[in-house]
Amino acid sequence: MLLKTNLGAGGSIAAMEVIRSAPDGYTLLFSSNSAAASNVALLKSIPYDPLKDFSPIAAVGENMLVLMVKADHPAKNIQEFIQYATQRPGKVNASYGSSSSQVSIAVLNKLGKVDSLGVAYKGIPLAMNDVMAGVVDYTFVDLGNSMAQAKGGKLRPLGITALKRSPLVPDWPSLAESMPVFDITAWFALLGPAGMPKDVVDKLNATMGQALKTKESQDKLSNICIQAMVMTPDQLKTFMGSEVNKWTRLVKEANIQPE
Repeated sequence: MLLKTNLGAGGSIAAMEVIRSAPDGYTLLFSSNSAAASNVALLKSIPYDPLKDFSPIAAVGENMLVLMVKADHPAKNIQEFIQYATQRPGKVNASYGSSSSQVSIAVLNKLGKVDSLGVAYKGIPLAMNDVMAGVVDYTFVDLGNSMAQAKGGKLRPLGITALKRSPLVPDWPSLAESMPVFDITAWFALLGPAGMPKDVVDKLNATMGQALKTKESQDKLSNICIQAMVMTPDQLKTFMGSEVNKWTRLVKEANIQPE
């Protein structure tokens, strides 16, 4: 297998290279949810339709964000944080270094009925640093960074953005336990160009499914804080459609202007 890194435009450049290739199963895209769903909402225009121009093959795994505050923040859990924020309308600030984090802040404002201001940073490390320094009150960062900072005693996790707790950190509550439908995750999938033969798609799906069940694969995914996902091609197609709809709704509700 030859791996080619093709960065840029939120994965759109790599996506177009695969879309233009022959649908024979030899050129595939290892895609994040950006190219497969959220770019539709976050970019002014993309040169493809993720629901029409791909053959969904297999889900791979997902990661989630974590609401983090400074280790000595007075709020010990999400309920106390909501109370803290509602008592200080317009005075609680949040840093974000990614579009997912930006949307998560907006969702927290809506579901938690709080008034906090999101401040853009050039990357997740800078966003975390100002929380640790006490410049801003909170941030949403990926699970890997969250686990490292929590272990170092610099930041405190208040909840993850998935519907259920993660087996990687089972003691960390899901924000959906307090705010139903809080569901923002990053996920990864194997896609091919539209028009791939069903037998080729099914064979690749079965191979990926078998690989994800091995201890070696599960350990490697756990080491980078990714939880394996197993879906049939039809399930992945339905999932992608629901994700496109979800991100379109969330970005609109957050009043985020596409770039």
